Amino acid sequence: MSIRRKRLVGVPVGLFMLAGALLGLAWADKAFPPPIEGAMDVSAEVLDKDGQLLRAFATKHGLWRLKTTVADVDPRFLEMMIAYEDQRFRDHHGVDPLALGRAALQFVTNGRIVSGASTLSMQVARLIEPRRERTVTAKLLQLARAIQIERRLNKDQILDVYLTRAPYGGNLEGVRAASLAWFGKEPRRLSVAEAALLVALPQLPEKRRPDRNLSAAEAARKRVLTRMAVAKVIGEGEIERADMTAVPNRRRQLPAHAAHLAEAALRQKPKVLRHHTTLRRDIQDGLEAVAREGAAKLGPKVSVAMVMADVRSGEIVGEVGSAAYFDASRAGWIDMTRVTRSPGSTLKPFIYGLAFEEGLVSQETIIEDRPADFFGYRPRNFDMSYQGDVSIRQALQLSLNVPAIRLLDAVGPTRLMVRFRRADVRPALPPNEAPGLAIGLGGVGITLRDLVQLYAGLANRGWPVRLGDGVEGKAGLIDGEPLLSTVAAWHVADILSDVLPPAGSRQRGIAYKTGTSYGYRDAWSVGFDGRHVLGVWVGRPDNGAVPGLTGYGAAAPILFEAFAKSGIAITPLPDAPAGAVRLAQADLSISQRRFSMTASGLLSASAREPAPQIVFPPEGARVELGAMSGEAMMPLTLKLQGGRAPFRWLANGRPLPDVTRRRTSQWLPDGGGYSTLTVIDAIGRAASVRVFVE
Repeated sequence: MSIRRKRLVGVPVGLFMLAGALLGLAWADKAFPPPIEGAMDVSAEVLDKDGQLLRAFATKHGLWRLKTTVADVDPRFLEMMIAYEDQRFRDHHGVDPLALGRAALQFVTNGRIVSGASTLSMQVARLIEPRRERTVTAKLLQLARAIQIERRLNKDQILDVYLTRAPYGGNLEGVRAASLAWFGKEPRRLSVAEAALLVALPQLPEKRRPDRNLSAAEAARKRVLTRMAVAKVIGEGEIERADMTAVPNRRRQLPAHAAHLAEAALRQKPKVLRHHTTLRRDIQDGLEAVAREGAAKLGPKVSVAMVMADVRSGEIVGEVGSAAYFDASRAGWIDMTRVTRSPGSTLKPFIYGLAFEEGLVSQETIIEDRPADFFGYRPRNFDMSYQGDVSIRQALQLSLNVPAIRLLDAVGPTRLMVRFRRADVRPALPPNEAPGLAIGLGGVGITLRDLVQLYAGLANRGWPVRLGDGVEGKAGLIDGEPLLSTVAAWHVADILSDVLPPAGSRQRGIAYKTGTSYGYRDAWSVGFDGRHVLGVWVGRPDNGAVPGLTGYGAAAPILFEAFAKSGIAITPLPDAPAGAVRLAQADLSISQRRFSMTASGLLSASAREPAPQIVFPPEGARVELGAMSGEAMMPLTLKLQGGRAPFRWLANGRPLPDVTRRRTSQWLPDGGGYSTLTVIDAIGRAASVRVFVE
């Protein structure tokens, strides 16, 4: 066969073989793709409202591997890394021919692999498909994988994988985890010295760990700084300054804020890798620091919990479930924001709010603080002393028990519980018991979150607010009726804003109330300004007593310190709404100058007419009006004697439609159960009875 004929035959054969080879490579590329998807097994993260890291969780293999992208790191660090690792990274397709030629020549000359000519794409191939041996076969597989990776990912995506998977010693992987562990910050802004160390460590991560071999870490950083290509990126004068900067010699703990909320978020959605919360990390940092310090001062086994919320949106901006999550002596793993405990006197402001709303009292109305018997219930003040005649303002500021119960007896415990339900809060009553007067002094159970939700409504001009859970977007105003009227809410806030701060604290422009449960088991303090509300609980998670523990002495100082350390600017309390006026005692109407209803329904004030008395129904009567038999509810006739007309009747604190001069009236109950009936005469004297409607 002639040479020309051979050439004519050889060209098609060669083209056929080339096509076959290309088809074979294409088939192999599809049949054996690189394990890119599995390579991105990363740590779950919990982030604050602004995207800052609150807490990270190790992967199932125990690695701290935080997802990192090009946008997450300092641009100069990227330039230094590419200059040091792979100068022609942006130009090649996975393999650098010049570097490969140099490595091949070194192999032939020395009989062993001297330099691997590894591009960043090849290093990514090794990271996602690690092989222990350094052989020619392993290197060829890396070359093939690098080409495959370049076919599937663009350059920035390849960098993303490297930045996420690069080893940094121990169980640290990725630039973000390393930057947080060695410098305590995200890698968005790095000094030249910090960037150089992060470039140097992945080559020999275990031998260069700063916490174990500081001199090796320093030498490796210096090699990066003095590499000619890197020096061009850094600029003149930076190398000397960076070289004089100390290398950190200890590994920091990765952020672990909001431990209880973070774990709750992970339990809710275990497959989600990034959980966004409504918390703000600067606020959270401050609250956690105050909780730790406060618990340490109060002694062993004592814990602290806090919830701070935005009263306009209902979003939780800071939440501390315990003083220290990992402190077993304080049962730190228990989230005390969700545990039901006795609230002490913290519910008193809502009693006063109801009394203001119904016009029973004004701030300067005089009320008695003397021993009293309310149908067998004999409340006593915390210090076992009595103040005599005090104003309503003084009674609330001093948190006197007897005046609060006098008012609760007038407005009705059931009515108070109904108001709590308007705020979507349902305090726990003892089993099989109707609401009684004891709820005014802590005779119910409530969680810190629910207590803060009640005060959020008070701070929000009386309109109830539902708090979110810190993760889901369920926060916001509650549709329906107000918790308190705007005027009543202002009066309560105005009184509480003038309570003296605890010893050692300065006034911060907040309104606050404290509470102490029976037996010194729980100390509370809840405060608010015009924008935020903060609740503090102090006590032992095992419900043990802490002698001398009080809301004013233990919880209030933490409240004031937490407001200071949270970093928020105090928002002034709202101005007085229309109709809200603080009148002097002499300017009050006769009926509001003194609130003098006693448990027996008689007035202590002297008057020519006998005080009003309810003669029907009698105290404790069980009245059958068809409510339980399926019949239509019949009205109940009310009868009184004594008193000066006209008369105002109230049922469970709510006024009946008409003021009457007659001594008989009609009342149609809303339903069965306990009710409190009150009558007030023209000069403010009053009487009450409790009945059970069947």
